Amino acid sequence: MSEALSVILPLDGFQVASAGPLYLKLRQTLEDAIRSGRLAHGAALPAERDLADYASVSRVTVRRAVDDLVKDGLLLRRHGSGTFVVKPVSRVEQPLSHLTSFTEDMARRGFATRSEWLERGLYHPSPEESVMLGLAPGTLVARIGRLRIANDMPLAIERASLSAEFLPDPARVTTSLYAELEKTRTRPIRAIQRISACNVKNPDAGLLQMSVGAAGLSIERISYLGSGRVVEFTRSLYRGDAYDFVAELTLGDR
Repeated sequence: MSEALSVILPLDGFQVASAGPLYLKLRQTLEDAIRSGRLAHGAALPAERDLADYASVSRVTVRRAVDDLVKDGLLLRRHGSGTFVVKPVSRVEQPLSHLTSFTEDMARRGFATRSEWLERGLYHPSPEESVMLGLAPGTLVARIGRLRIANDMPLAIERASLSAEFLPDPARVTTSLYAELEKTRTRPIRAIQRISACNVKNPDAGLLQMSVGAAGLSIERISYLGSGRVVEFTRSLYRGDAYDFVAELTLGDR
């Protein structure tokens, strides 16, 4: 085991007396191995006792180093299975001044995107959907729920609701919802978004390949047609380690 670990986690100078606690040195060694690819995405991390024996440190030191990397999203604990390496996430800057779709955002950056469907169909609306969308009695609601993936990394969970009047056949949405609405000239032209911090819970944490309790961004969006009518009500959950939402501010009257 030590011979195999020496290839993945070289410890040259690890025990040399220098500033900084051992857990930080081990944490950096593990992070370097992950970012360099020596510890590949999806690989199981060696057991704590093996890492402790190899690095000549206590299991408490190993656990603290691993805990830090779990919080940073580079390792993922799966109950009953172990701890696994997660591919480092490249942060995405999303401007808040333009109403665009996830597909359009990622395409502009040259990312390969795909979705895993969580829900897609027509349903009787919930009381909240009826109010938010201004639905008349008896109107069905189209629901589109998907896990959004870019460059093989799950980035967001989107759950959108629309009146069936605007989307009578949700199965027609294969990539971009907005592209489908564009065909019937019902693509929204403005929206109000509310962004808040949250801790990701199961089952969303599993879908996003994040640890339970990791930081996420919860976004509620209400989108409007030019007439002022609501066309879309969406709740999304984004990885907190992958997204920066950016707004440009200008000086107004005071």
